[in-house]
Amino acid sequence: MNPVEVATSVGLQAADFSLMSLFWQADIVVKIVMVGLLLASVWCWAIILEKSILMAHTRRSFDKFEQIFWSGQSLEELYQNLGTKNNRSMAALFVAAMREWKRTQEAGARAVLGGLQMRVEKVMDVTMQKEMARLEKRLLFLATVGSTAPFVGLFGTVWGIMNSFQAIAVSKNTNLAVVAPGIAEALFATALGLVAAIPAVIAYNKFTNDLGHLGHRLESFSDEFSAILSRQIDEQM
Repeated sequence: MNPVEVATSVGLQAADFSLMSLFWQADIVVKIVMVGLLLASVWCWAIILEKSILMAHTRRSFDKFEQIFWSGQSLEELYQNLGTKNNRSMAALFVAAMREWKRTQEAGARAVLGGLQMRVEKVMDVTMQKEMARLEKRLLFLATVGSTAPFVGLFGTVWGIMNSFQAIAVSKNTNLAVVAPGIAEALFATALGLVAAIPAVIAYNKFTNDLGHLGHRLESFSDEFSAILSRQIDEQM
């Protein structure tokens, strides 16, 4: 083994390539990139956990409400049971529509029953939009991290490689022992970018698909309930 190979081997053995060592040896700019990506990754996982629980709870509430709604219980009894609760999702649509229906009946405005159908549909549309906005909350952060984290990590990589080339120029030595630490730090930033982006993209796509199914169920219930109210309005006119 020639002296250059010996020096290179000794340098690589002496260098510490652990993750913590790579972080502490990195340039301040690369450190900021790494810390930012780590924080983004932690926040993404918090959102993923929160949304997973929320989606599961929402699906169970949909199933429970549909089972009660189609069980044959009267609309009046169901409204009395749900009217005083903090309702969400499908139950919120039902309560909002029934509340508008009751207001018209209490006003004794038989002449305005013709416009009741339109008002009920409008109320359910507004309630549906609010519920979907609640379910979609913080998903934009997942999409943002999924699309930008790899580029942020790439920025840290480019910056680290620039520092490696500067180290080569200063030392006038192209041995791997001189170049390897800087390149390892740079690639570590790219790895963190991918670690943050990949779960965020997968989770965003899954939650978007789940929200599509939930939104379709809300629209279907809104149409069915609107048809039921329409028949009752026709009977009273």
